[in-house]
Amino acid sequence: MSGIYIHIPFCKQACYYCDFHFSASLKKKTVLVEALCKELVLRKNEITQPIETIYFGGGTPSLLTKEELEMLMETIHTNFTIIEHPEITLEANPDDLMSVRAQSRTIFENYKAAGINRLSIGIQSFFEEDLQWMNRAHNAQEAKDCIKSAKKYFDNISIDLIYGIPGMSDENWQKNMDMAISFGIPHISSYALTVEPRTALHKFIKQGKISPVEDAVSKGHYLLLLETMKKEGFINYEFSNFGKEGYFSKNNTAYWMGKPYLGIGPSAHSFNGTIRSWNINNNTKYINSITNNELPLESETLTITDKYNEYMMTGLRTIWGVSLDKVEKEFGTKYLNYLLLQAEKPINEGLLSLVFANVVKQSFKKNEITSSPKKDGTSRNDKIILVTEKGKFLSDGIASDLFWVD
Repeated sequence: MSGIYIHIPFCKQACYYCDFHFSASLKKKTVLVEALCKELVLRKNEITQPIETIYFGGGTPSLLTKEELEMLMETIHTNFTIIEHPEITLEANPDDLMSVRAQSRTIFENYKAAGINRLSIGIQSFFEEDLQWMNRAHNAQEAKDCIKSAKKYFDNISIDLIYGIPGMSDENWQKNMDMAISFGIPHISSYALTVEPRTALHKFIKQGKISPVEDAVSKGHYLLLLETMKKEGFINYEFSNFGKEGYFSKNNTAYWMGKPYLGIGPSAHSFNGTIRSWNINNNTKYINSITNNELPLESETLTITDKYNEYMMTGLRTIWGVSLDKVEKEFGTKYLNYLLLQAEKPINEGLLSLVFANVVKQSFKKNEITSSPKKDGTSRNDKIILVTEKGKFLSDGIASDLFWVD
């Protein structure tokens, strides 16, 4: 199975922390949507497997009109083989969901009619001061109202929350989580505020206008997040993602598991299992290239070491961990022996655990991961390496210590 990601590179305004590619001018939106459709046609032969997931990301996909969304969906269905029940996600902002754009039908009914069956709503915070600090386009009341409205039409809803904001107390972070949980939504994605170069946030911190982001605060908020989500029955299936059983994001899970996907639009990335490619991150140049039947992308072929290192990074962020069997089969005994050697220290420090896969599957159903292997004669190839709760906040650093360095 494979997926399609479509990048909608437009936003009403720039959030101070965001470094994704977008334009705040909507003048070229219509012609760019036409270019997205044309790129889908130009690249239809790159994906031979049935499409399992379709994801509209951004930017702000909820800025698309009903007609633009239907045009994209029709192009996909005309040129690709879609499974019977695909996951089709659209990222949306609360202010767009609460705007009066639809005539005879609500915006949610329009989404359902176009085939959308999952919404990912960018809440970020339920506190007005946080939203203003981040320069979000919506307010706190819209954040609450849009979830209530969305639940009337959609069962599969995810919301985003940000923690580690300078000045955010543990109490307010807990209130944010409690508010999210009170709506009964089945999936929450929660990210630490990070300071990316060339963002307004980076500039403000450098100028001394706002306080720096503190790792200790972010770590404290993350530990509260783990505790709260576990208590409420959410499964932390990836470092930043928490879902009730049956509501994991199939799109994101496919990325972490290395499945192929086609990225459409400016700055969008694609992967076919061996080659990774990415489109130019300039709307005008993208439109001009596609108009001339030229694909505005660059690509690289991953070496076996690249693939191994990527597997370490993605695998350790998930409940599925790093499979010793997969490492040996796909990368060879040399890489397996190296992994076991490098993993010895973090295992002894309680940051990683080596467990039997069948134990993890049994524990996973109970919303917990057992760290002690089941001594039942299971072969070594059924073992996986997992990050423990103690090591979760350090998972990226731990993964880098397992990288193969030539």
